[in-house]
Amino acid sequence: MSGTDSTPERLRFTTATSVADRTKACKSHLQLETSMIKMRHDAGATGLSTAAALSAAVDTMLVSLFQVAIDSWEAAQGKLPCPVTLVALGGYGRAELCPHSDIDLMFLFPSKARSSLITPLQEHLTQEILYPLWDCGLKVGHSSRTVDEVFNEARAEIQSKTALLESRRLAGSKSLYETFSAAYRKFYTQEYPAVYIATRLEDQLSRRDKYGNSVFLQEPDIKNGVGGLRDYQNTIWMARVKLDIDNIEEVVTQNYLRAAELKSFQHAYDFLLRVRNELHFQSRRPTDVLDLEAQPRIALGLGYTTPDILRRVELFMRDYYRAAQEIYRTSKLVENRLALTLEAPPDEKFSFREVIRSRRYEKTKRLDGFILRAKELSAASPDVFQEDPVRLVRIFRHSQRLGAQLHFDLQALIREHGHLITADVIASEDANTSFKAILQEPGSVYPALSLMHELGILGRFIPEFDGLTCLVQHEFYHRYTADIHTLNTIRELDRILSEDTPIVLKYRKALRETSEPMLLYLILLLHDIGKARGIRGHAENGVKIAEPLLQRLHIGKANREIVAFIIQHHLMMARFWQKRDVDDPATAEAFSQQISEPDLLRFLYVHTYCDAQGTASGLWNSYKDTLHTQLYRSSLEHLIHGDALAERQTQRIAMIRQELIAKQLPHVREEEIEAHFNLLPDRYFLNTTQPDIVLHLGMVNRLLQTIAETDSIGSLRPVVEWRDDLNRSLTVVHVVTWDRAGLFYKLAGAFSVAGLSILSSKVVSRNDHIAIDTFFVTEPGGGVVENAKAQKLFNDALEKSLMHNKDLLPEILRQAEKQAAAKRYSRDHSRAEMVQATFPPRVDIYHELSMHRTIVEIQAPDQIGLLFRVAKTISEHKFDITFARVGTERHIAIDSFYIVDVSDEAVSDANRLHTLRDALTEVVSPPRNATKTAV
Repeated sequence: MSGTDSTPERLRFTTATSVADRTKACKSHLQLETSMIKMRHDAGATGLSTAAALSAAVDTMLVSLFQVAIDSWEAAQGKLPCPVTLVALGGYGRAELCPHSDIDLMFLFPSKARSSLITPLQEHLTQEILYPLWDCGLKVGHSSRTVDEVFNEARAEIQSKTALLESRRLAGSKSLYETFSAAYRKFYTQEYPAVYIATRLEDQLSRRDKYGNSVFLQEPDIKNGVGGLRDYQNTIWMARVKLDIDNIEEVVTQNYLRAAELKSFQHAYDFLLRVRNELHFQSRRPTDVLDLEAQPRIALGLGYTTPDILRRVELFMRDYYRAAQEIYRTSKLVENRLALTLEAPPDEKFSFREVIRSRRYEKTKRLDGFILRAKELSAASPDVFQEDPVRLVRIFRHSQRLGAQLHFDLQALIREHGHLITADVIASEDANTSFKAILQEPGSVYPALSLMHELGILGRFIPEFDGLTCLVQHEFYHRYTADIHTLNTIRELDRILSEDTPIVLKYRKALRETSEPMLLYLILLLHDIGKARGIRGHAENGVKIAEPLLQRLHIGKANREIVAFIIQHHLMMARFWQKRDVDDPATAEAFSQQISEPDLLRFLYVHTYCDAQGTASGLWNSYKDTLHTQLYRSSLEHLIHGDALAERQTQRIAMIRQELIAKQLPHVREEEIEAHFNLLPDRYFLNTTQPDIVLHLGMVNRLLQTIAETDSIGSLRPVVEWRDDLNRSLTVVHVVTWDRAGLFYKLAGAFSVAGLSILSSKVVSRNDHIAIDTFFVTEPGGGVVENAKAQKLFNDALEKSLMHNKDLLPEILRQAEKQAAAKRYSRDHSRAEMVQATFPPRVDIYHELSMHRTIVEIQAPDQIGLLFRVAKTISEHKFDITFARVGTERHIAIDSFYIVDVSDEAVSDANRLHTLRDALTEVVSPPRNATKTAV
């Protein structure tokens, strides 16, 4: 009988045990062992112990399968043709299996083994060992190599070289494995270790860049993200190759880490491994991303039991970020020290201590207790900060002005002495002068503040900022924690002041026109500071928190008022152009009335751009930039020209009229141009380009020509023109038709049937009831509409709806199902729970008195056919939509409509508006037990 005394009875196979029975026993073994391991995990077992237990469960199974495979070969074929060893590689090799981890195996043969002898044995082992594993649902990677082949592959491919660093014998020839292991250790420590280290460092950089270059992503990747498990593992691999160590503890004896640093490093790794185990236990398939819908479940499974779902996630994610930050910081520390040793000539081998000694002879300069050596600052003595704690702030100003890096030993010293920043240091005029100087260095502020934050100084010196550290933001469009978002906005301002890309030049120009451009750095640093007290009301709280800080920094009264205004209103500008018609002169007039000063507008304009860019990559686009800039320019014109603006606008419209008449447009008579100007409101001509006015004139001409050929107005075919706007990465669809009740929702429905996303629309009607509607649309993934089929679907659906009064909702649902099929994946109740907790459905209807508009605002989880049903409901309640701004951010619909009574009179009946609000609330509320998310 195969097996040892420690092998469970269910795995004691003989050659008479069929493959089917072995597979059944293996499945039973895995189910029982995994259930017991999960029970221990649920009871609080460490991440490493759970991973080791899962590895041991697979070990036991593989040893039994290997032994019976050998027994069956020898029973049928006689003695083995050569020794063979079953070797575990990679994560399984280091005995760290998570529930969905891959199992990497290698069948190792002697160098001199002939292929003709190995091949039959390989096939036998594959059938007897690997087939049962695959039938158990395990993902197994395997290879068969002679010792020579192993070395050849390791030389050719760094991934293979790395996987073999953590090889472990499972079964088979012990002497073969020991001989190979000793030779491989000599190989990786002596054959170009510097090349391996350099390649691994390059891999670290590219991987971190791929995964966002930040620990503090809203949905981090536990394995590959910055500060993830891979950072820790890379550190071990490089240390093993460079230092020839057997275990990570030896980095302490070789002075690469202190004992306390190693302990924190290992503790953080264990925590992340425990998180990954929980994520895998809860998932049906391999995943390493802590996405928003998973976070509440993972937190609960790990013992974060706070009933408030948002608070539960916040507590859990703070612990995650702290652990990931510790791994990232320590891995960078070791990487820097290993990189130093690469500077030695390739034929010489220096220790880290010897490299440090050699650098003492480089040319140096002493400054304020620090030593500048080759653009690197280090401490002149370990007591540099005890002698003057203000240096904990001033060192970052020195680094900024000198363009010098802080030596990693100096960074460790700063982190260790952060406690020296007392109330006296915070109030120190010297410290505050240094800090303000950091904020006055155009284009170079982010690196200094980011390093201050990383080393724990920023939050100590600015305690008001510390509340943002690792603060999870429960807004789906935010990708980073509150502290990192704030620093990202400062990085965007650095770019505005230092780069020459076209999009930033206009923002630099606007900022340079203010009285004190660099004040925006301070504003950005403080703009979200109120979030430490909660998201709700954070702008108002931010003003209260900032006031004592501004006085401590000796900011003058006039500038304090600017800072306070921007903090309190930093969301106002984006909300205006997201929800208002920027083509409407009343919008700019109403907005400028809330600003009052051109400088405030300029600061707010640049701030809004930086704020959005620092929120998430891809959140800002050319379309949004156009809306933002249009509101800025028209509002600035109001602030500068005031009462004279109306006269300027009248002159501008007259000039456009004369230019169009002078052009003698083909097929359009002068009387038609005159009628067009007389039948449309001024705002149309102020905010419509001349090419579009010409286009509309031609479309109106074509529509009027078909009237004589049409039996009735109701069957009049609309005139449609599609124009791609490559600069804004969207398609503009112009529709000219006879105005009628429900026109907007029927147009919106046709776009939905075509599978297109509406970004915005302009709706205007001439006094002769000709509607000129303009829609800005994209394909579902964004970009111009390149799909000719979508245009045909739109035209067909529009004809059915307008000319045959067909309800498009069934077709909309079918189209949405087609789009969703390719990307649908399993979702559970937690996502809906998170969405509801963060963005409860809301409908607001109110009169905007300054603009003389009635506005409907909707915020709700997106649903299939939502826009169509909302617009139809508005129409059914006898209101027309004159403007719509439609947006979807991370599955949240944020829509705004201007409405008027169908008789085109002012909306004054409060009861009708309440009834409409109730009806819309019913529409936007997610259906019970809904499991699908709209595309």
